[in-house]
Amino acid sequence: MKTILITGATSGIGKQTALSLAKLGHRIIITGRNKASGESAVQEIMQQSGNSNIELLLADISIKAGVQSLVNQFNQKYETLDVLINNAGSAANEHKLTADGLETNFAVNVLTPFLLTKLLWDSLKKSKSARVITLMGGDLPKTIDLNNLQAENKFDGLNYYSQSKMQMMALMYELSQRNTDKNITINICYPGQAATSMTQNVTPEMLPFLMRPLFPIFKYLVKNDGGKSAEKASRSSVYMATSPEVEGKTGLYFNKNVQEKPFPNAVTDEINRKTIWDYVQKII
Repeated sequence: MKTILITGATSGIGKQTALSLAKLGHRIIITGRNKASGESAVQEIMQQSGNSNIELLLADISIKAGVQSLVNQFNQKYETLDVLINNAGSAANEHKLTADGLETNFAVNVLTPFLLTKLLWDSLKKSKSARVITLMGGDLPKTIDLNNLQAENKFDGLNYYSQSKMQMMALMYELSQRNTDKNITINICYPGQAATSMTQNVTPEMLPFLMRPLFPIFKYLVKNDGGKSAEKASRSSVYMATSPEVEGKTGLYFNKNVQEKPFPNAVTDEINRKTIWDYVQKII
């Protein structure tokens, strides 16, 4: 039995990931900000999986204090963490700052998974074989705009969301290259498109101008389907968390079919990843 922590798992892909892993008999810890929806998710996962070893940790991980609170709660109850799934994400529909003064997409998509991983490092080190899995989302831009890391100069909806996810990839790839603890693997996976609360909140203004006439088609593709697409999208995370085929493999990127693919050149570019690394270090 593995101890598995999944961020943002009270709904969507995270919840379906938690359910599938619970059915396999693992100890599942989900995180969320809302107590009511969190407790409802726990009960639903328990009932559908027959696994009572499910727990909710409440924290606002869009801010640094919230990430630290989550880690403190985890450390009070557990010593070892076998799998960390950085599932939580943000696709803000406008330029908004968190209480830390950071752009929301950057805070949740870039800073949070990195900071949470680092703060839980000692717990991961105690596992015989620990896995850190971070979810990619959206299209892969060809470049990373180092002059617009927090949308200081331009916020263009889903384009910036994809930029923030590319920053995350570069940051976690750099972490995998710097990691000297061989029992911890760090990988990225793309779950594929799914109907979630995030996609439901996309507005026409978040699309590139020329694509806005196609918004009705986009909404049709991500319409509520009762969790079917989220369940399908969760398969990549479940595979990455449990499959012996990825045991010991690190610094890799897997697509929605859980096939290993090369990272985009912008992610492995030494200037990009080290610039983002240094930038995040200064923030934390």
